Amino acid sequence: MPGYILFEDDSHFALRPFTFTRPVFHLRSGILTIIEKWKYALEQSVYALPMAHLKEIFQNLPQDDGDQLWVNGKICPDSELIAALEELPPNTYMANLEGEIVMARFPIKSLPHDFRGCLSEAILEEIGLHKQLYTADFLAIRFMPDIFRKNHELIIRDFALISQKENSVKLTDPYTRVYGKDNLFISEGAQIRSAIINAENGPVYIGKNAIISEGSIILNTHAICAHSKVQPGAKLRGDTTIGPKSKIGGEVGNSVIMGNSNKGHEGYLGNSVLGYWCNLGADTNTSNLKNNYANVKIWHYPSERFRDTGQQFCGLMMGDHSKAGINTMFNTGTVVGVSANIYGSGFPRVFIPSFSWGGASGFKTYRINKAFETMERVMPRKNSQLTEEDKRLFQHIFEETASYRVWDRKIEA
Repeated sequence: MPGYILFEDDSHFALRPFTFTRPVFHLRSGILTIIEKWKYALEQSVYALPMAHLKEIFQNLPQDDGDQLWVNGKICPDSELIAALEELPPNTYMANLEGEIVMARFPIKSLPHDFRGCLSEAILEEIGLHKQLYTADFLAIRFMPDIFRKNHELIIRDFALISQKENSVKLTDPYTRVYGKDNLFISEGAQIRSAIINAENGPVYIGKNAIISEGSIILNTHAICAHSKVQPGAKLRGDTTIGPKSKIGGEVGNSVIMGNSNKGHEGYLGNSVLGYWCNLGADTNTSNLKNNYANVKIWHYPSERFRDTGQQFCGLMMGDHSKAGINTMFNTGTVVGVSANIYGSGFPRVFIPSFSWGGASGFKTYRINKAFETMERVMPRKNSQLTEEDKRLFQHIFEETASYRVWDRKIEA
């Protein structure tokens, strides 16, 4: 029986800074990460082939010399995809009209010895695979705004997957008002107190041991994941995901918090994505709409320039372990890299490289040893630890992103 392996293609680079620290298929949109969606859909283990710099932490391959079924890790499962995958002949791959590899079937040993984790048509043709055309539509995460833009549909899909396999517990709090009770799923151990939940226009999922505090308002499609907390008086507008072990307060709309991150105070977060281990200080606000109502452009790592998102609404994209001080103001379409610290008055620049320290008045480099000290203080607060493997990954990111920290080049000159 072939195993199922998720791989990466060049969309990995368009999803940075989130994919600096994890593979595409470990990104969350909807209730589940992409690899979790495949595990639920297939009801079996799913293996992983990430990019080379993520191999030490995330690679997990079967010990089998036979054929494996390969799936593009940016693609979310559906019944048509799974049926086509199971019927795929050996030594064959399928691509769509745009040339994106959708799936393949071949043994791991066929890959070149110098393979770096980014699968392409050229590599598959080099190892002798036959091509077939895949013409059906599928949902994929290709560019950063896709994470929040497709969140509504993915919450609905994930809600259906989970509710088919798990049972919702009853709401026991008499002071919580629910509209659309059939669209509410409550996991074991969740606590809800004096809240308003309106699920008439889409499902609301509340994960295991999540806390919905007094006075909070949850409108429309939402995913409140396991061990997360909605603060008293929070106003959550639709199509938002609060990842595991995260804390959310203030006003939030159409945003995705991957996990282990906090926006615990007042302030607005809209059409935004926060990675893991992020923190927004009190009264931090994001702009998600330009004053002239034009499409938002954001930093695009593959082209190293700003790219039109095609979206009128786009807020903050913040990579893992980045932080913002109190009263920070983020302009429309701001991209913040990994392990940056932003503070001070005024609007900082709209592209903030990894390991930056400062704000509108200027930046300096956040030295890697100081970043590690902060991580080692923060991570145990959520029962996690910074490992030696993590340190090697962040050292790699620090070196790879050095060219973006232009102030260091001025000092050297």
